[in-house]
Order: sequence, then structure tokens, then C-alpha cells
Amino acid sequence: MLRSRLIPCLLLKNKSLVKTIRFDKFEYVGDPCNTVKIFNELEIDEVIIFDIDASKNKKSPNFDLIKNLANECFMPLSYGGGIDSIDHAKKLFDLGIEKISLNTSAIYQPNLVDQLAKVYGSQAIIGCIDIKKNMLGVKKVWSHAGGVNTKKNPIEWALELEDRGVGEIFLTSVDNEGTWKGLDLDMINEISNSVYIPLIAHGGAGRFSHVKDAIYKSGASAVALGNMVVYQKQNMGILINFPDKEKINELKFFNG
Repeated sequence: MLRSRLIPCLLLKNKSLVKTIRFDKFEYVGDPCNTVKIFNELEIDEVIIFDIDASKNKKSPNFDLIKNLANECFMPLSYGGGIDSIDHAKKLFDLGIEKISLNTSAIYQPNLVDQLAKVYGSQAIIGCIDIKKNMLGVKKVWSHAGGVNTKKNPIEWALELEDRGVGEIFLTSVDNEGTWKGLDLDMINEISNSVYIPLIAHGGAGRFSHVKDAIYKSGASAVALGNMVVYQKQNMGILINFPDKEKINELKFFNG
């Protein structure tokens, strides 16, 4: 029996935190180090940060910025974006990153997943899957921050990532991301019922009932929050926040 988790998901672009709608329409949120300090005060259990420009623009991780973030962060910190080698991973772990997330590099260098899992253990590797409908309305796996349709089947890709050694799946619905309309419960359910490893659901959470639906109706092990932790409410100003303990305790436990 494992406690379900809520994880702030922060997006980096040009050294600043941003929020997006369907991986587009960027809005400045704030300074990443200051935001991490606020999450320290809120006693958050873990944070995940993605550099959404890195793989798209073929850039390596910004190690100086990540070092500053890791030094400020009192809780476990996961990072994804631009990781395409063992050397990148080593530098990140040496800086204090708890887990690394692979998306584009896992698709185009799948053997890298095997190598990293062997060296650092599955518990340190997250397989990130971005799904989006193609022109025919069929959900496929997309790379490069939702810019390239790989034509991969999401369930088949999740199973392959599990076989290659990732310890968790981080599933983002690009079509739902930033919309406040709820998560993709059908795809969460299909993948969570197909793999044995934990699934983190992301993209579309706008109220706490959406979180409950992802966990209780679709079997997610965790939900990553974007809008809900950087805005006061929909169509209102920026306010770094987190659900209170009473809300979190409503989630209780799930069979993991």
C-alpha cells in the first residue's frame, strides 16, 4: 500500500519558469530558485522540473542553473530536458538531482535507457511520454516537446520503457495540458493497467476532483500539477501554492 503523490511540475524556458497551454502560448511565471524556496516553505515532498527548450533546440541541460536549483531545494528534485548521454546523467546526479526524466532521447536512443537503468537503477529513471492526437484523432507519442509525431503507440511505448528499465512513467496529455479541463482518464487507465511500474499523470488538472479521478478512476500512482500550483485559480494571477494537508489526506492510499 503506497500513498498517492502530488508533485509540482515546473517548466523552464530561457532560465525562467513558464506555464503553457498545450505546450504553446507561454506565460512567464517567475524565477525558478525563488519558486523552489516557496515550495520549501510549503514542505512539498518532491518537485519535477522540465526544460522544455532543451531537446527541441538540441541544447544540453543548463547545469549552472540546475546546480543553483538543487542547492536551494530541500526536497527530492527530478529533472528532464536535453539529457542525451551517460555523462549528462552523471553530472545531474552529482549535482544532487534525485531522478532524471527521459523523453526525446529515449525515443531516438532507446539503448540509453537500458544503460542508465543498469548504472543508476530503475528508481532513478523516469520515462516521460507525451501523447497528442494526430490529424485523424488517434493518440500517438510525440517528441521534442510535442513538436514531432513519432507515430508510436503510447501503450506499446510504455511497455517498452518498462522493459528497458525505467522506474516510473510520466504521462502528459498535450491536448489537455494547461486547459484546466481535467486529465486524459482513458489513456491513464489504459497505461496504468498495462504496466507494473508507477504512473504519474500530468496535463489538464484544474481542480482537486480531477486529481481524485486520475487516481481512483484511472489508477494513476501520482498526479503532477502545473496550473494548480502556480495560479490562484483559473483566469486569476500567479500565486505559488500547494493543496493543504487536509486535501492531500483525502487521497489516502492506493494499491501500488
